[in-house]
Amino acid sequence: MTDNSQQATFTSLGLVSTLVERLQELEYSQPTPIQSDAIPHILEGRDLVGGANTGSGKTAAFALPLLQKILEQDAMQTRRGNFVSHLVLVPTRELASQVAYSIKSYSYHLRDKLKTVAVFGGVSVNPQMLALRGGSDIIVATPGRLLDLVSSNAIKLDQVKTLVLDEADRMLSLGFTEELNKILALLPANKQTLLFSATFPEKVTNLAQNLLKDPVDIQLQSADASTLVQRVFSVNKGQKTAVLAHLIKQHQWRQTLIFVNAKNGCNHLAQKLSKRGITAAVFHGDQGQGARTRVLEEFKSGEIQVLIATDIAARGLDIEKLPVVINFDLPRSPADYMHRIGRSGRAGEVGLGISLIDYDDYHHFKVIEKKNKFKLEREQVEGFEVEDDQSEAYFLPMKPRAKPAGTGKKKKKRNQ
Repeated sequence: MTDNSQQATFTSLGLVSTLVERLQELEYSQPTPIQSDAIPHILEGRDLVGGANTGSGKTAAFALPLLQKILEQDAMQTRRGNFVSHLVLVPTRELASQVAYSIKSYSYHLRDKLKTVAVFGGVSVNPQMLALRGGSDIIVATPGRLLDLVSSNAIKLDQVKTLVLDEADRMLSLGFTEELNKILALLPANKQTLLFSATFPEKVTNLAQNLLKDPVDIQLQSADASTLVQRVFSVNKGQKTAVLAHLIKQHQWRQTLIFVNAKNGCNHLAQKLSKRGITAAVFHGDQGQGARTRVLEEFKSGEIQVLIATDIAARGLDIEKLPVVINFDLPRSPADYMHRIGRSGRAGEVGLGISLIDYDDYHHFKVIEKKNKFKLEREQVEGFEVEDDQSEAYFLPMKPRAKPAGTGKKKKKRNQ
């Protein structure tokens, strides 16, 4: 890690003036730690493993040096055929759109020289095939759709110079291992590989060891209490909706992102909030891509104030200054807890992550705390205090219940 990352500037990292000027227009005043540490190594051509929390600026950390490499090495070359120079693999449609949008924004002054295309499933493949004609400088893709395009001969991967695996942990947890192996087999051996991930389970570690060559290892994951405040409220069973509605009305947050675990749970909760005078939109996998894109745009613009979503929104959803994220349901995976609340408190902004837990959630939240190495005070919402018969489960260690007299099975006496 760079010792003077706080004093670094985008110019001192080695970026050219055209990119620096664009960053100033976007009001990027200073590099984040992952940008300060990663950009110089990527410009040098090193393979790299980057670990940092969501919202830490990972996209710019790999996108900016990629753009500079294209300017320096490829500016005089004419794209031909159906080849791609730099490939960014991501796990979800939303993240593909978000990353491609960011790259196009950074390269705004170079738009006549660079071609960036996002490809993902859930929509017609024909417009994407048309966009790929003549080759591309950068493709941002989900694994399944990329393989579809390769099999249709719409794109070839044997001239890829840089491979970026973004959100590698999520990619493997969603079951893309087989697709990823097929893609890796189509790529040239001589390429630069960059792997970014918020967590590093065994599968990600093994992938990095087998795929990368003498990589620079940057690990900056941390729970930054100065930018993201975490709170957990104990509630009575059956009162989560009432507490949620009370908190939204009491605090009047500018925007609220609420996570549930099931698609039908989104619609059900939206209906219950509507009866309490709160209008909420939903975001889940059963919606068409057009509907999901429209909901995200309206949430980003502030037209939608309350959004109820499944975990497809836990990655790749970048809402500027999102004040609060609420776990109505706890995520099944402890790692997803950090990804969910990481939608708030991004890029140095103060955010709030709230979890509502009832009796059935108590032990699972303890697992989340243990896995993520933190401990939170159990709070209660005034007017919704936990009833006495449930309070022991929330605040004290669980004690084994004594068996009622006469209910145990009698041991049979052995024949003497």
